[in-house]
Amino acid sequence: MLDRIDFEPVFFAPFVSSAMKVEGEWIDYNGHLNVAYYTLIFDRAVDEALCLLGLGPTYAAKRGASFFTAESHIRYLKELAPHSPVRVTLRLVDYDEKRLHLFQTLHHASEGWVAATTEQMVLHVDLRTRHVAPFPDDVLERIATMRAAHAALPPPEGLGRKVNMPARY
Repeated sequence: MLDRIDFEPVFFAPFVSSAMKVEGEWIDYNGHLNVAYYTLIFDRAVDEALCLLGLGPTYAAKRGASFFTAESHIRYLKELAPHSPVRVTLRLVDYDEKRLHLFQTLHHASEGWVAATTEQMVLHVDLRTRHVAPFPDDVLERIATMRAAHAALPPPEGLGRKVNMPARY
């Protein structure tokens, strides 16, 4: 994974993560990927994508800021078996001076079907004060470039969906 930005990144629409594999120890007693590991896979993809914005470990160490997830909504759509190859697509839905709104889709890497989606709000945080802080201008420029690339995509299925249980009649 990238640790620093010393080039002008190219933002594909959507961002596509590196290939990953469902590890055997991530399988629960039901014989499929445990819910906690969906979050791990999504988190690894976010780390990759946000490194393109210059928000990786070097940024945290040098600038004393990073990003924290404030809210997340995962939809589990299809089971993943042990050793399944997976990739995540990520799109930047929106942003402001302190937040990123992300939508990710977890795909079976060789068969292409969707296993899960997640929608997240991530916050830029000053690590010294542990408070939300504005992005620096150079990072905001890269965020704007990524958003412009992703803006041409149609809205993803499930965006803005809330958890609810309609009444049965």
